[in-house]
Amino acid sequence: MQVTQSTPYISATLAARGIEPTLTTEEAAAALNRAAQTLRKWACLENGPIRPVRIHRRLAWKVSDIQALLNGGAQ
Repeated sequence: MQVTQSTPYISATLAARGIEPTLTTEEAAAALNRAAQTLRKWACLENGPIRPVRIHRRLAWKVSDIQALLNGGAQ
């Protein structure tokens, strides 16, 4: 995932509106060092350590959930 200079502005705008930043399944899989299909399976079977939200029928993974999982815990 490429970070641009507008990222802090976007993050601040989302936070001000109470919207949590999310990643696509592919981005989340790369961050977690897992296959994208593994995350899709977690979503389908509802048995993974984190759960996605659906945005327009697509899976989106909360950045805060991914960070918590990487730091040794999940919800």
